[in-house]
Amino acid sequence: MFWTTVDSPIDPLLLVGDETGLRELQMEPHEPPAEAVRDDDALAPVAAQLRDYFAGARTRFELPLSPHGTAFQQKVWLALREIPFGRTTTYGQIAVDLGQPTASRAVGLANGRNPIPIVIPCHRIIGANGTLTGYAGGLPRKQLLLELEQDALF
Repeated sequence: MFWTTVDSPIDPLLLVGDETGLRELQMEPHEPPAEAVRDDDALAPVAAQLRDYFAGARTRFELPLSPHGTAFQQKVWLALREIPFGRTTTYGQIAVDLGQPTASRAVGLANGRNPIPIVIPCHRIIGANGTLTGYAGGLPRKQLLLELEQDALF
């Protein structure tokens, strides 16, 4: 495994990857895995796409990803990647989309365990009543990401 950091408007981000793709994106505070070595070049394409995203020049990431999780978590994370840039949805809608309409709480748990936020856009999930709900990076970061995407659309 290897790691690097990239500056962003929501604090420096830690990127962790392996030979198959990006495994983790951590917001501060962060600590690289003990077995990982720093390799800025290996993660340069990820860093470049993140910089483009934060500049409003990228609406979709085109990266090999390698998130580790259960089969259900993987399904949820794949569904999150289908939420269009600048749009939001709910845990309940994702559950319906997965053919499991009673699984909104499980979707919420999987969303909270997303190891690659921003790239796998868990920030695009809001409460059923339209309000911002929990975000591992904190609600101010979630608000900033949603505003960044709205601003890039106009």
